[in-house]
Amino acid sequence: MSPPTSADQTRKKLDPTLKLALEIGPLVLFFLANSRPALFHGLVGPLLPATITPEKTAILTATGVLMIAVLAALLVSWLLTRHLPIMPVVTAIAVMVFGALTFVFQDKSFIQIKLTVIDCLFGAALLGGLAFGKLLLPVVFDSVMHLDEAGWRKLTIRWGLFFFALAGMNEILRHALSWDNWVKFKAFGVLLLTVIFALAQTPLILKHEIKPEEDTEHF
Repeated sequence: MSPPTSADQTRKKLDPTLKLALEIGPLVLFFLANSRPALFHGLVGPLLPATITPEKTAILTATGVLMIAVLAALLVSWLLTRHLPIMPVVTAIAVMVFGALTFVFQDKSFIQIKLTVIDCLFGAALLGGLAFGKLLLPVVFDSVMHLDEAGWRKLTIRWGLFFFALAGMNEILRHALSWDNWVKFKAFGVLLLTVIFALAQTPLILKHEIKPEEDTEHF
């Protein structure tokens, strides 16, 4: 694996706490808007139809807040770093497309399917890229760590399969759970599973990590 370029080294990085807040914030607001839609009536209310059931009010309010929050998080990230990591951009595009469909058809299935589609896209991109000799995971992780090629390959396979597993789980749970319980899974369950999975990769990362002093030996 080639050492980090000067552009990687000089690129501005978000404070880890702020980065976490920008990633989790839209999900927390999504959950809060679903459970307390009246709090966000001034923000989303004008977009809602005049005659709408309380359940659909919660669904559309939560979806609208998620769309706005995701765009706001991207804007903050851009203003602070002047670049946008690929995963948040792809996620934001999916949120906007499926969120708009949710509003147009007033059907919660679209915003639920978004999670399945985005996870399948990430899984297919990672494993498909690997099949064609392209390692995309370093781009996804935005140069936050440096591994040898064998490490990236192993980690790519694991993350690719994990994304497909999440997609399958979402398809099962969106049919099995009520809307409110699915929102809890979307807002907190997926995050918890992702953190657990990421932490479980620590031994692999440590085994294949390229130390800074190893990088200098390539020059």
